[in-house]
Amino acid sequence: MGSGDKMKHKADEAKGKVKETVGDATDDASMRAKGRAEQAKAKGKQAGDDLKDAGRDAKEAFDK
Repeated sequence: MGSGDKMKHKADEAKGKVKETVGDATDDASMRAKGRAEQAKAKGKQAGDDLKDAGRDAKEAFDK
């Protein structure tokens, strides 16, 4: 997985956290929910990145 994708997914997670925090501060349930959803989506993408990395690492270990 490219480091650019990983950085983007981390940034998306941070953006979601900011939205959640703003929603908490302003008592805006919609903003809070959007922030949590963005975080969940980003964490899912990060899990996919990790899975791809693990698969690649396993393949490289067997190719040696």
